[in-house]
Amino acid sequence: MANGIPNHHCRIVLTGGPGGGKTTAADLIRREVGKRIVIVPEAATMLFSGGFPRHDEVHARRAAQKAIYHVQRNLEDIHAALYPDRILLCDRGTLDSAVYWPDQADDDFYDSLRTTFEEEIRRYDAVIFFETAAVGNLAIEGGNPARTESIAEAVSLDSRLQSIWSRHPVYHFIPHEKSFFKKLQVALSRLTQLLDEKGLSQ
Repeated sequence: MANGIPNHHCRIVLTGGPGGGKTTAADLIRREVGKRIVIVPEAATMLFSGGFPRHDEVHARRAAQKAIYHVQRNLEDIHAALYPDRILLCDRGTLDSAVYWPDQADDDFYDSLRTTFEEEIRRYDAVIFFETAAVGNLAIEGGNPARTESIAEAVSLDSRLQSIWSRHPVYHFIPHEKSFFKKLQVALSRLTQLLDEKGLSQ
């Protein structure tokens, strides 16, 4: 047990505003690095794509984010239990729900979920943040039917996500690039560096 988390080997979060390319990057990174990495899928996409209700009403949004938080947390723990010796590459993390929470007062989110920022941030060994392509005024629809944000909304979410995740002691920011291939190269280089530092490169 490390950081109070059963079967914690190494967990790295890939996060960022909508349209940052993190999900595509996660799959390509896994192919490049190999079986040492296991992808933990994004809970929100799983739920909304499966028909989970999505409404703007405040109590409905709060309930949805509670569900996403708990599914994300348990998905990570399931993968950690099944693959205790592998690196978990998490497509978003539990703290992403804080940004989508309808009341932007931090205390409401943490109190409602009976957790703390410190407890959640300790779940992860590092964060790789993919800046949204929306900052370059590029379309972000992609192939994700669960994505509903406008370009302006994506930029705002990206900024708020940065304000939370940048507080992690091992935080790597991957800026928007016109060339996604260049962005992916930077991300892979940062990940390789992280694995080398942790002695997990082999």
